[in-house]
Amino acid sequence: MVVKGSRQLTVRTATRRAALFAAEKQAIDILVLDLRKITDFCDYFVICTGAVDVHVRAIYEYIEEELKKIGWTPKHIEGRENYRWVLMDYIDLVVHVFQPDARGYYSLERLWGDAPLVEIKGIK
Repeated sequence: MVVKGSRQLTVRTATRRAALFAAEKQAIDILVLDLRKITDFCDYFVICTGAVDVHVRAIYEYIEEELKKIGWTPKHIEGRENYRWVLMDYIDLVVHVFQPDARGYYSLERLWGDAPLVEIKGIK
C-alpha cells in the first residue's frame, strides 16, 4: 500500500515506524511479523506490550497520532473500552498493543509462528 501525499510511504516503512513509535513509549517485547507469504489479508503485524491499561493507551494513541502525521490513518480500531488489547487496522499493517495477560492468552506469535520476524534497527 502506498499512501498519496507529499511523501509516499510503503507499508514496510509505516510498519518500521509503528514499531519505533511503540519503542518510544517504552512498549516491551516488540515484534514485527512478515505475513506476506502466509496470508493475503495483511502484510505485517506489529505486536507489543504495555504494562497496564494506561500504558497500552499511551502506546496506541502515540502510534496513531504519529502515523497520521505521515499520512496513515487506521481503517478500524478495536479495544478502546478497557485497553487490554488494542488492535489498529491499517489494512496492510495491523498493530496489536496488549497488556501482558492478554498477550499470553492470545499468543499471536505462536498462532502466526510460521511468519518470519522482521528485525527493526533501534529495537531490542
